[in-house]
Amino acid sequence: MVYLDYSATTPVNPEVLKSFEKVVREYPGNANSLHKLGMKSFHLLDASCKQVASLMGVSKEEVIFTSGASEANNLAIVGTVLKYKNRGKHLLTTKLEHSSILETMVFLKTLGYEIEYINLLPNGKIDLNDLQNKLRDDTLLVSIHHVNSEIGIKQDVNEIGKILKQYPKVIFHVDGTQAVGKIPVSLENIDLYSFSSHKIYGLNGIGALIKKRPIELEPIIHGGKSQTIYRSGTPTHALSASFAKALKLVLEDFDNKYNYVLKLNKRIREFLETMNDIHINSPIDSIPHILNISVKGIKPETILHALAESDIYISTKTACSSDKSLSLSVLELTKNADYARSSIRISLSFLTKEEDIDYFLKVFKEKINELRFMKGE
Repeated sequence: MVYLDYSATTPVNPEVLKSFEKVVREYPGNANSLHKLGMKSFHLLDASCKQVASLMGVSKEEVIFTSGASEANNLAIVGTVLKYKNRGKHLLTTKLEHSSILETMVFLKTLGYEIEYINLLPNGKIDLNDLQNKLRDDTLLVSIHHVNSEIGIKQDVNEIGKILKQYPKVIFHVDGTQAVGKIPVSLENIDLYSFSSHKIYGLNGIGALIKKRPIELEPIIHGGKSQTIYRSGTPTHALSASFAKALKLVLEDFDNKYNYVLKLNKRIREFLETMNDIHINSPIDSIPHILNISVKGIKPETILHALAESDIYISTKTACSSDKSLSLSVLELTKNADYARSSIRISLSFLTKEEDIDYFLKVFKEKINELRFMKGE
């Protein structure tokens, strides 16, 4: 099997799974319980929180465990607008965001909030001049991804954060789901930062929102003591421990992992550039882990099924996308509906073997030629 869909989800690191199994066997108590077993689980939860905080460069009190990045994004956005509803109803974002951002914004629009989209430069980066022009006295929140999940465009969130520091009433949220474990992350100028375990070789069902002090949030899940006042529910200490383990492991040998993926990406790019009627949508300075392309005249689903016959797995769009017809991110970047309808995503990992790429490129070319022949081209 050749798996090239790491941006959708990653295989669980065996060491992470081992940690999870150890906790569920040896720490059966509810971390909210006052008896000895409960306290044992609570101390483990606290240690996991401290480790995540240390690795992300924040304090323990600034870590909120969630069920994943989508919940973290919702908590960041909805929690902010509810807590600071008297500051204003103007929200800024982009059309390149994950569906958990875009659809939350659509929901808030029905409640009377004004959603405005920041313009992008031709390379997909935020137009910083447009951002500054759109900031107003009643702007409450700016929500921008660190890395786009479909194309791999990397935003300069540090520079954006510096600009927003000049507007003390504006809260800056960053969706870092596709960034953590892939590129260096600094939270110096960021108020809220979301990420998830299953994107960094951890288990599904656990994620985190980093909430900087003195930012406050209104919880969106109420009822019951938990790891934090900002999110109710029985603490998942086994998942939290596995999450901390996954984060620690994915950051080890970081530079070598990155450079290896960069080499694989370069090989694929150079090969695809020799083929006709293929457009590479990912700008050259996108992160190397994501390569988005469009194949003229062939439906993405047809390509996926053809590759799956040879046990190769890629994707059409982000796995959470609710739109089935085209890629909104590719459309926004390229302004070309044909590219948006025919886009596919190849996502790589340090686990990807060079022989996997050899096999993928060989089969990909054969399948595209076969499909074109069948169409009489």
